[in-house]
Amino acid sequence: MDDLSTVARPYAQAAIKQAQDEGELGAWSEMLAFLAGAVADPALAGIIANPRVDAEQLSEVMLTIGEGWLSGTGANFVKLLVANARLNALAQIARQFELAKAQIEGRRQVDVISARKLTKKPYEQLAKAIARRLGHEVELNVSEDKALLGGVIIRAGDLVIDASIRGRLAQLGNALGAAA
Repeated sequence: MDDLSTVARPYAQAAIKQAQDEGELGAWSEMLAFLAGAVADPALAGIIANPRVDAEQLSEVMLTIGEGWLSGTGANFVKLLVANARLNALAQIARQFELAKAQIEGRRQVDVISARKLTKKPYEQLAKAIARRLGHEVELNVSEDKALLGGVIIRAGDLVIDASIRGRLAQLGNALGAAA
């Protein structure tokens, strides 16, 4: 099976180029997010996986679902994905598009995993601190993982900062194991 990130790359690059040419980065972002959400729906996923549904029928289904969401070039993009049997890569295409869009806009996407939900003030403080550290405006994608016990894990590209209690306990365990 193809690695979806590799498969998605040329489509995401084509989408970002088209969006830039049209001056519609935001609209393309919304289209791709909508399409990625749609193909993740189990009912639509069943239709996509059904070998009895040919490319023409699948294109018609996708364009009907996307009515009101898709521009003319967006509809052509969907047809291209259907023709090349790449609808399964839409989530990855949307993700890569967003990363490229953020870079064009001078922002960095930063994943933050927190032990509990961040309220407004800690969220803003964390965003400011990360922006200072990276030297770029940042957009935080925050998720929650109670297994961290406390603190956060921050991922910005290759940079990973583990400031979680679980991470600190693991470091302490490693240090004690090395000392023994």
